[in-house]
Amino acid sequence: MSGQHSQPEFEVVIQRNRRVIMRDGVTLATDVYLPARDGVALDGPWPTLLTRTPYDKLGFAADGEWWASRGYARVMQDVRGRFASEGDFYLLKNEAEDGYDTIEWLAEQPWSTGKVGTVGTSYMGWVQSAAATQNPPHLSAMWVNQGAFNGLTSSLRQGGALELRWLAWAFWNAPVSPEAIGDPALYAALDQAAVDLRGYLNRLPWREGDTPLALTQDYERWAIDLLTLGREDDWLWQLPSMNFERFIGQTADVPSVYSGGWYDSYTRATTESFMAFSEAMSTPQYLLMGPWTHGEVTLDRTWSGDVDFGPTAPTSGNLAPSISDLRLQFFDHTLKGLDSGWAAMPPVKMFVMGGGSGRRIATGRMDHGGEWRDESVWPPARAQPVEWFLQPGGGLASEAAGEDGGSSSYHFDPKNPVPAISANVSSLREYAPEDPTLKSQIWPPTQRSRELILPGGADQRTRPDVMGAEPPYLPTASRSDVLSFRTEPLAEDVEVSGPVTVHLFVSTSAPDTDFTAALLDCYPPNPDYPEGYHLRITDSIKRLRFRNGYDREDLVSPGDVVEVSIELYPTSNVFKAGHRIGVEISSSNYPRFDVNPNTGEPIGRHTHTRTALNTVHHSADRASRVELSVVPA
Repeated sequence: MSGQHSQPEFEVVIQRNRRVIMRDGVTLATDVYLPARDGVALDGPWPTLLTRTPYDKLGFAADGEWWASRGYARVMQDVRGRFASEGDFYLLKNEAEDGYDTIEWLAEQPWSTGKVGTVGTSYMGWVQSAAATQNPPHLSAMWVNQGAFNGLTSSLRQGGALELRWLAWAFWNAPVSPEAIGDPALYAALDQAAVDLRGYLNRLPWREGDTPLALTQDYERWAIDLLTLGREDDWLWQLPSMNFERFIGQTADVPSVYSGGWYDSYTRATTESFMAFSEAMSTPQYLLMGPWTHGEVTLDRTWSGDVDFGPTAPTSGNLAPSISDLRLQFFDHTLKGLDSGWAAMPPVKMFVMGGGSGRRIATGRMDHGGEWRDESVWPPARAQPVEWFLQPGGGLASEAAGEDGGSSSYHFDPKNPVPAISANVSSLREYAPEDPTLKSQIWPPTQRSRELILPGGADQRTRPDVMGAEPPYLPTASRSDVLSFRTEPLAEDVEVSGPVTVHLFVSTSAPDTDFTAALLDCYPPNPDYPEGYHLRITDSIKRLRFRNGYDREDLVSPGDVVEVSIELYPTSNVFKAGHRIGVEISSSNYPRFDVNPNTGEPIGRHTHTRTALNTVHHSADRASRVELSVVPA
């Protein structure tokens, strides 16, 4: 770090559980960390840095002390209905208004300069952008790490399907709701439900009363709302806390950093936020994208899932001494007006994955490699759309197939979905059972949670730990309901940095079905991976009824050929010479997304399932293809 930056020169005092009154009279528990001398808080005033969390503010004490020792009033707040705060918890619903009220309360405090910044990851990133839609006068800067943009199109639902991680989130967070913490019988029921999550997911759709979530006041209600409300005119997607895209014109115009990872559950939302607000705002906006999965700790890892990106991937030691130091540069610049060196930061700092040896390293992961690069915009200005066309026999080529290019078909049985091996996923967790041999049980029980899908990249081959996989553990491409397309070995490196879209001409025997698409970096065989390594780079889904937009539901007639576009999450990856670019097409990706029953019934309310004959066409006049953002060498 160069330039001026705040030093750890103060003691810290903590004001616990200040009650901040919201506009409806509900009070939110708030901890304030203040710079001090000899055990007494100094008058200040101090720039103020706020984090609002559903995960217990007490878990952020070390962070509070770190910032307060450097001359900030650091504030942690339990969101409505969680831990020490009053009110009912409906996922995200009240965060815009509650965030505004909290920011303005902070600005009125005698120890505050009136400049309020916000910082946080995931839900704690989401609530920042929600508050910003209300344009609080004293909001001065934001660092949104792995946050949302439009929950309907990605992050909550995606392509018309539900990201099942949110139903899992309900199960593994309900046991630590205030009502469960105060009721041993309720806690025991909800704890067991989190252990039994797989079974409940396999029994979707849920009706009211089908799961122990019904024992809570709110969790069942919002879980079923997410499952059943999929149109953009549904009331849920009108809320400023759910869809920031609708409120761009009234959002606070403040310097903001949007940071995330290529294997994060918010990859698309992070890049969309940067692009939208860079265009709409007069203040500087920044994008930081690493090769990471979800969560604060991943920013200092060299790996994501089963692949490693080398020693330059972590934030610490590369971009700054630590992620906190990097954020300090930003907030010293925006809240204190110091010449911290942040002014020299490029608008976009991104990690370009790929270029590694493809061999297994000492940790057991595959060496995929990569490097940091600065850009002025996202996608990179020199990126050009390049199309690769699906071919009969499983090829992928730069020219469309001829008139006799034909089609490829498969049967999609919702009772036998394609298992998700690795993904841009977070919070899709179950509880491990309690260990009866322990003298005291682990608390909080969320520490017993474990992933149902591997976050990050991996060879697309099933394993014993993959939910729904059965021996023999084979590549997904070997399934009869997966269509696999590959280029010839590349003659030179191909860098893909930007959006990835798969355009398909399809038909189906069902009134509604799903189509999924995954982009793969296919390594050639080597001694460590004799069958090669088919690394999933990105993927997504599209529910056919929403192919023409989310404001309508257009079912299809059997055999009619329609066009559908699947927007995969953006990425940055070098496909090395000798590799193949791969695309896999199917109709399910479970438990990443809810499974389409193929019946055309109201979403989340179906009564039965049926097997569909799904067809992807790839002739000259029905040229299905993948569109990649290619950066010239």
